[in-house]
Amino acid sequence: MSEIVPEGPSHRPIRPSSTPPLWQPSRDPDCVPEPFDSEKLPPTLLLDIRPFLRVANQIERESPRVAYLCRFHAFEKAHLMDPHSNGRGVRQLKTSLLQRLEKDEKATMQKGKHDARELKSFLHRMKKMNQHEIASVLSEVLKAVLSGARPEAGEETEEKSSLYSPYNILPLDSRGGQQAIMLLPEIKAAVSAVRNIRGLPLASNHQETGAYADILEWLQCWFGFQKGNVANQREHLILLLANIHARLNPKPASMMKLDDRVVNKLMLQIFKNYLNWCKFLGRESNIRLPSVKQEVQQYKILYIALYLLIWGEASNLRLMPECLCYIFHHMAYEVYGVLSGAVSVNTGEKVVPAYGGECESFLKNVVTPIYRVIYEEAQKNQNGIADHSAWRNYDDLNEYFWSVDCFKLGWPMRPDNDFFCTLFSTKSEKPKAATNTCCQQKWLGKTNFVEIRSFWHIFRSFDRMWTFFVLALQVMIIMAWHDLETPLQLLDPMIFEDILSIFVTNAVLRLIQVTLDIAFAWKARNTMNFNQKLRFLVKFFIAAAWAVTLPVSYATSRGDSLCHTKHSENNLDIFCLSSYMIVVAVYLMTNVIGMALFFVPMVSSYIETSNWWVCNVLSWWAQPRLYIGQGMLERQVSLLKYTIFWVILLSSKFSFSYNFEIKPLVEPTKQIMKVSVNEYDWHELFPEVRSNAGAILAIWSPIILVYFMDTQIWYSIFCTIFGGIYGIVHHLGEIRTMGMVRSRFDCLPSAFNVFLVPHSSQNANKRTFRSFLQNNIFKDSKTERNDFAKFALVWNQIIFSFRLEDLISNREMDLMIMPLSSGLTSGLVRWPLFLLAIKECYDSVKSIFKFLVVGELEKRIVDTIFNEIERSIRNSSLLVDFKMHELQTLHDKFVQLIKLLFENDKDHRDKVVILLQDIVEILISDMMVDGCRISDMINCSQIMKWNDDGPELKQLPDANNYLVHLRDHESELFASNAPNSSLCFPLPDDGPLKEQVKRLFLLLSVKETAADIPTNLEARRRISFFATSLFMDMPIAPKVRNMLSFSVMTPYFIEEVNFSEEELHSSEDRASILSYMQKIYPDEWKNFLERLGPKVTNEEIRYWASFRGQTLSRTVRGMMYYRKAIKLQAFLDRTRDNDIDRGLIAMEREYNKKNSQQSLSAQLDALADMKFTYVISCQMFGEQRSSGDPHAQDIIDLMIRYPSLRVAYIEEREEIADNKPHKVYYSVLVKADNNLDQEIFRIKLPGPPIIGEGKPENQNHAIIFTRGEALQTIDMNQDNYLEEAYKMRNVLQEFLKNHGEHHPTILGLREHVFTGSVSSLAGFMSYQEASFVTIGQRFLANPLRVRFHYGHPDVFDRVFHITRGGISKASKTINLSEGVFAGYNSTLRCGCITHNEYMQVGKGRDVGLNQISKFEAKVANGNSEQTLSRDIYRLGRRFNFFRMLSCYFTTVGFYFNILISILGVYIFLYGQLYLVLSGVEKALLAEAQMHNIKSLETALASQSFLQLGLLTGLPMVMELALEKGFRLALSDFILMQLQLASVFFTFSLGTKAHYFGRTILHGGSKYRPTGRRFVVFHASFAENYQLYSRSHFVKGFELLFLLIVYNMFRKSYESTMVYFMVTYSTWFMAGTWLCAPFLFNPSGFVWRKIVEDWTEWNKWMKNQGGIGVQPDKSWESWWNAEHAHLRHSGLSSRILEVLLSLRFFIYQYGLVYHLDISQDNKNFTVYVLSWLVIVAVFVSVKAVNEGRRHLSTNYHLVFRFLKLVLFLGVIACMITLSRICELSIMDLIVCCLAFLPTGWGLLLIVQVLRPKIEDYGIWEPIRVIAQAYDYGMGSLLFAPIAALAWMPVVSAIQTRVLFHQAFYRQLQIQPILAAKRKHR
Repeated sequence: MSEIVPEGPSHRPIRPSSTPPLWQPSRDPDCVPEPFDSEKLPPTLLLDIRPFLRVANQIERESPRVAYLCRFHAFEKAHLMDPHSNGRGVRQLKTSLLQRLEKDEKATMQKGKHDARELKSFLHRMKKMNQHEIASVLSEVLKAVLSGARPEAGEETEEKSSLYSPYNILPLDSRGGQQAIMLLPEIKAAVSAVRNIRGLPLASNHQETGAYADILEWLQCWFGFQKGNVANQREHLILLLANIHARLNPKPASMMKLDDRVVNKLMLQIFKNYLNWCKFLGRESNIRLPSVKQEVQQYKILYIALYLLIWGEASNLRLMPECLCYIFHHMAYEVYGVLSGAVSVNTGEKVVPAYGGECESFLKNVVTPIYRVIYEEAQKNQNGIADHSAWRNYDDLNEYFWSVDCFKLGWPMRPDNDFFCTLFSTKSEKPKAATNTCCQQKWLGKTNFVEIRSFWHIFRSFDRMWTFFVLALQVMIIMAWHDLETPLQLLDPMIFEDILSIFVTNAVLRLIQVTLDIAFAWKARNTMNFNQKLRFLVKFFIAAAWAVTLPVSYATSRGDSLCHTKHSENNLDIFCLSSYMIVVAVYLMTNVIGMALFFVPMVSSYIETSNWWVCNVLSWWAQPRLYIGQGMLERQVSLLKYTIFWVILLSSKFSFSYNFEIKPLVEPTKQIMKVSVNEYDWHELFPEVRSNAGAILAIWSPIILVYFMDTQIWYSIFCTIFGGIYGIVHHLGEIRTMGMVRSRFDCLPSAFNVFLVPHSSQNANKRTFRSFLQNNIFKDSKTERNDFAKFALVWNQIIFSFRLEDLISNREMDLMIMPLSSGLTSGLVRWPLFLLAIKECYDSVKSIFKFLVVGELEKRIVDTIFNEIERSIRNSSLLVDFKMHELQTLHDKFVQLIKLLFENDKDHRDKVVILLQDIVEILISDMMVDGCRISDMINCSQIMKWNDDGPELKQLPDANNYLVHLRDHESELFASNAPNSSLCFPLPDDGPLKEQVKRLFLLLSVKETAADIPTNLEARRRISFFATSLFMDMPIAPKVRNMLSFSVMTPYFIEEVNFSEEELHSSEDRASILSYMQKIYPDEWKNFLERLGPKVTNEEIRYWASFRGQTLSRTVRGMMYYRKAIKLQAFLDRTRDNDIDRGLIAMEREYNKKNSQQSLSAQLDALADMKFTYVISCQMFGEQRSSGDPHAQDIIDLMIRYPSLRVAYIEEREEIADNKPHKVYYSVLVKADNNLDQEIFRIKLPGPPIIGEGKPENQNHAIIFTRGEALQTIDMNQDNYLEEAYKMRNVLQEFLKNHGEHHPTILGLREHVFTGSVSSLAGFMSYQEASFVTIGQRFLANPLRVRFHYGHPDVFDRVFHITRGGISKASKTINLSEGVFAGYNSTLRCGCITHNEYMQVGKGRDVGLNQISKFEAKVANGNSEQTLSRDIYRLGRRFNFFRMLSCYFTTVGFYFNILISILGVYIFLYGQLYLVLSGVEKALLAEAQMHNIKSLETALASQSFLQLGLLTGLPMVMELALEKGFRLALSDFILMQLQLASVFFTFSLGTKAHYFGRTILHGGSKYRPTGRRFVVFHASFAENYQLYSRSHFVKGFELLFLLIVYNMFRKSYESTMVYFMVTYSTWFMAGTWLCAPFLFNPSGFVWRKIVEDWTEWNKWMKNQGGIGVQPDKSWESWWNAEHAHLRHSGLSSRILEVLLSLRFFIYQYGLVYHLDISQDNKNFTVYVLSWLVIVAVFVSVKAVNEGRRHLSTNYHLVFRFLKLVLFLGVIACMITLSRICELSIMDLIVCCLAFLPTGWGLLLIVQVLRPKIEDYGIWEPIRVIAQAYDYGMGSLLFAPIAALAWMPVVSAIQTRVLFHQAFYRQLQIQPILAAKRKHR
């Protein structure tokens, strides 16, 4: 096929040098054509030609000819790179570009040939304008034009590199030296140290180019690191060194030279994990330093740089920290060998890097082989379907490097090592270089741990807890059985020996635990060393020996009557030492050491971490020796705190269990065992069983389950109590309302000064007991005046941010700001107007009058009045000396006067005079008691002058003439127009006086009370919390220069960035987003219109709406407040207090005059850049940009809006190799430049990086572009606030505090859920989340010490985590809840996690029931996977006992206890069903007349407490009481109950239990996208049925069947009320599970919606499934997908599923014997014959199905006749049975109750067996029966909904319940809910 441009000589126009040196536009500027699309380009050409096309578009208007040349050059490069157009889209690009060139050639053709001159001239112009990026592109085009020859593909000219080099933060090229950040002394010092290459040997491939630029370039040349990686880590290293250097204390002699302490500290942080790894493996560290002191720092920086370069290019290997240690270990050896000139022992030559320094050598030879193993193992996961034991995840591969066997890999690595064997084969395309042939290799399998789906993991991980509870239960049963009255009775030999039987139980449990360890670790045997295998073997034999010895010894001792025949009244005299006791004493000796070490954690920690052989033996026996999990013990104080907590809790739990659960059942149990039941109501299968074991089991089983799960209830209670006390002590909720803010506002500046203003003294940060008392107990309310200046500036910035967010109006802003004036530092404090500052009002009036009144007489009169007022104030006689009834009149006159002064119109002078006269007259005549004295003084020759002692007379020189003048002109007071005017009016138009008049006018005219300002609830909440936080205990803020640097990272996939115009106004599916926002936020919409006025644009409206949704733009705006806060804090750090009143702009101007080199703003930007970085990991940005997705442009707009924002993305592009395109992946960092995205760094990856869980992999690829010592992970549905950003310095200081044994590695922050006002469901989630992130997490952190990583506002110690595997784990499926594993990993690696409540971050949550359920399902799935994980296992094994309890009940134990509580309901009901159907209950009552009713009632009463949904409200109520007050908390709680909160929480229990249990058994966990739309909409009935059918509806119907059958046949309860009181909780649960989805469904009872739902439901049920048909389109497809997890489930899980399904057969077995037709026949034949009904139904369905398939088309009448025959046959059978066998109507009802559950149980069983039977003819009728069941259940659910929909009041009540808060705020909900039919 011929190409567009044939190969041959270049067609580039060659212009001779004689071209006239003119530059002029060659086309009319008004006729510029449309720009050529430079963004949608083929992946193979994107990087190389996009810069030229972009520049052409930018300069098109100025120089069309130069733009043409740029496009021509791009065309040639594209053709040379892919001459045959093999790449996707290349041919289309060439065609369109060639067409454009032809048009431009004609339009830009000029008479003279002067392309080169024009290009040179334009290039020179761009250089002068500092357009370096354009200049670099034009220089390459110019070179090509001058050469006249085609450019080589991928050519980079010297001019390009020298002209422009894009940078991120530090401009390290020659031109950037004068930028503000490069002039910082710490940056200069770091740059100088990194560029110290003195004495470094040259690499062989670098001999010609001369010296290196710096240390990192030297490493690049030797080891072949990528250029982009080197540039990225160069900046990273410099910033790390600079920030540590700036914080040094004491400061070094010269800040321009990097201090050795800086390098030492960074070395310790980065290499601590590597040094521990070397110590663990018994290897010597390869970090070797020279003996010459001057070279030590250089060598240290070399090693640091080497590690960072390895980490920066490691891609997915970053999740394997010890793998990186292995790589660094060998490369560090090579570095030292190169530096020292060492000779290799093997080769006899100088040591050189094994993989050389070729381009990308490190990536190709080191990273890619290991990556290939990760990739191929991940493919074996089959997207979560395969069993965990079938493939190696990240942890398995990393833990291979915890053994000395890892050194068998060698260096260079041997590809034939077993580590590289994956046994992976697939027909799909794999990465280049095929999988290793494993003919001589074996697959290593799992390492150290195997994740097996089994509930036994819960026992295995927390075996000490389960053993403790089992033994305690055994002791209590023994005590209750013997009816002990005093503790001394325990010494009775018989009782004491019975109690000692717990050790037999313990031995058996120990054997079970050891057996489980061996069974679960069997598939990891290939990677175990001999010592591990020996340990398992020895432990098993010892456990088996004790499991035999103890029971035998106990039985022997019981047979010995010596001790049992002694009798004495004194139990102490009869104590007897039996042989069994001696054996027990020996058995206990093995645990004595462990018990002793529990109280000495320092010794335990030493034994765990020591390499002494004695310690190794002890550790080897106690725990398998692993690299992590050592030294996690806390200090004695922390241990004591949580030990006391659990001792109190367990004491309460056991006391309650003994007295209310165990003891009441013992006596009835004894009586039941004595009764002999000879007659049953059914065929008893086990009549020989003695002691009525079935009845005892039915009674005790639910109590046992309650016993095992009620610790969770006790934990909730104690967490509520202690967490509440902890919150009160730490001032939480101290300021809850704006009234409290007003009353304590004068204390805020002092509190602000203590914590948020850096102290100048070095001792300021020292926390002493005296300072603790002063700051927390005896708070000093006195505030120095210079404290107000900085507080006022910060306060005003907060208020301005409120205004920009449209939370307040212009008027409210004016009322809330604190004016900056000299008064702040001179003594006069001007408070915000909303405080109604009366003193300031009086002072302002006095000050204004002093300026306004200039006449001599008038001034004296005014002064006299003010003196009289002040005298009365001093004497406390103001109400005596003044009459207040005219105060309102005076106020009105003053308001009119100040308004005229504010308008300042000279035409109003007469009005001003009249008002002044009125004011004086009112004061003298109407208000002052002695006003006549002033009038007399005016008429006398003396004027009164007041001083502190009283009136003093002053003689005027010309008093008589003055008085005569006064009488003659009395009406002209203040009205003199003589040359000496009595008034200075109008006032000056600018200056402080104008501002003071405006402020006074607002003071006098404000009519709102302080409680009403601001009116916006969110603004009030934020102000209250900010004020409260100032009184909490937080570290003192350092100066910005001394603060820790940090980054924020947000992972983003394809969620909303901004709402588009179409989305804002579209209402096809539901109410438009804009109208919804306007209804929900009416005040903010009004403020928005007021703020912009006529400047409102569609773009601003988009942002306004987006800032109120869960969008990326909202998150970015919030996070960028950090930068704004840092800049303001840096400004305050360098500003004196008395300079602040002049304002920011004036100060900057003055500073810029003194420092002409750099502006103040530039220096503040430099500090902000050095301390803060924000990176968004937009995984799909490259693909979105290439496809023209509007999300990409929205992201670019965000970068333009926030220039310091950075975006990292994964680029998948095609590169041509061997004339074939192949995919290559890059991590790219971009910023905004010239309104386009500009690439900064590009790092090639070994393959696709997303091979595990998407979110952590997305974070991992972008983490290399973050900076600083801390990293905050923020999800894209979060928000931040300016006032909270000011406290970030304080939060970061927590890393420097010592919290117990370890420094913090994760700082937890609280969250505020901002979606709580949308609906009642959103409010429930908001309250639930608020209680967890506050009272829950604060208690987890202290005292329990088991807080992990929950949510995303947490701040990580970045250096700690990047050297230990990152901020999350990414293995597919097992790390579904990726965040919490970061907390597990941090704790196992001896980190410390704290929780801080003085700072909060906003967070959005799901607002609809379906969204909430999907979220809870995802969390439950994640917790089930955690149960199987090695992290939970190791935490459970390596924590001490009480910390292990804390870990269990706050992680997987919570979900397991929910499952137990639900399971307890079923076990109780099935137990009662057994009692009533078998006739055992009747026999017990009739024959023995036992009082087992009380025992049953006791069990049922305990059962009623199983409703954890109600108890989860306890922490929520406590937190509400803390932060809102008890009264509001109580009212909110009552309101929640009226809004059906109990229904919601009980429904949530079903969701959690279902998905937790099913995932552990069968897997199937996956990420469930919930959608973060803000609009609440109606969900169709079909959608609800799909989501809740198996999780709630089926279980709800099962409960209903149990309750109905139980009620029909119960004998024990005569009173229906007693029955209801006992079973109400179960009825409530059943009703909740069946009805909640419809109660919480907006418009769920609107008749129009009901009709639409019924139509859609029938359509969904009837649609055929098949390939490509989605589950939401067809019942058949949904049915197949719903049970797909059973296809991939393990054998044991399938067997358990079948056994559980057998419970449905008990209905048929029990009920058929109660039919009248059975005629009291108890023979087993009755049950067998009942199966004929099942067979008949199946045969009938099969017949109809076959008839439909063969007859319905061509023989329709025959088919209808067949159905008629079957119908008549059924009717005939029923009539015959009723006549002959006395079949009654009740029998038909009982038959339905009997056979329907049996049919359902059979359906469950055949689903498990489906792979074996679906190919046979019986599968189709099974599917039809299953469809009939679903249709029947749906119809039963739909019927009451339709009935209620007939009553309009029901829909009105529902809307009121769902949207109460909206009604409270007088919003219109109905238009929002008026949604049209959803298109399917």
